[in-house]
Parts: sequence; C-alpha cells; structure tokens
Amino acid sequence: MPFILSKVSTPISTEQEIALKSGLGKAISLIPGKSKEYLLCEFEDNCRLWLRGEHDEPIAYITVSIFGNEPHIGNDRFFSEVTRLYGEILGIPADRVYIKYDDISVWGVNGMAIDRRAWR
Repeated sequence: MPFILSKVSTPISTEQEIALKSGLGKAISLIPGKSKEYLLCEFEDNCRLWLRGEHDEPIAYITVSIFGNEPHIGNDRFFSEVTRLYGEILGIPADRVYIKYDDISVWGVNGMAIDRRAWR
C-alpha cells in the first residue's frame, strides 16, 4: 500500500484536497503494480516550513512510502507529476516541492506482516 503524506505551508481547501487526492491516485499508477485502490493519503496544511531561513513563500514537503518498488521503476515520471499537481492546484513552484521517498520492505496490515524480501 502506498502512503503519501503532504505537508504544505499553504491552506488547502476541501476542493483542493479532493483534486490532490484524485491527482495522486492517477499519479501512483505510474509506479508499476500501484493503484489508487490501495493509496492512503494524508494532508497537513498551514505547516510552518522554513527553507533557507525563510518561510514567506509556499513550500511542500511530501513523503512517499512505497512497498515493493526497490528498483524505483516509474519514480521519475511520478515525481514529475506530483510536482506538477502541487504547482497547478496549490500554486507551489516546482523548486519548492520536495519529495522524500521511503522504500518499505515490510508492511503490517490486518494484523499480519507482509515481507517483500520473502518474495524473492
């Protein structure tokens, strides 16, 4: 299950949140084997984010956690699309959208551990 946590320095309206959620649902399909059906998103707006000692311009810090994509297939296209979405929907310039990628090899769901390394 992919998880995307977005921390942005701007407010996010309900309409913008829905647009981001929908756009991220489409973008996640750029990563093989991932789809919106299993995507979990969290949005934190009005965060006090500082860059270069300043916090007067909009900025986004996005953490993307993906299970089972250690070769990072599709990441370039995915990052590009996420950056475009935050620019288009929230007006955050591309050079102020930072994306952190976390590889998840073990995931717990439904009271069970799923270990990607056991699939090899």
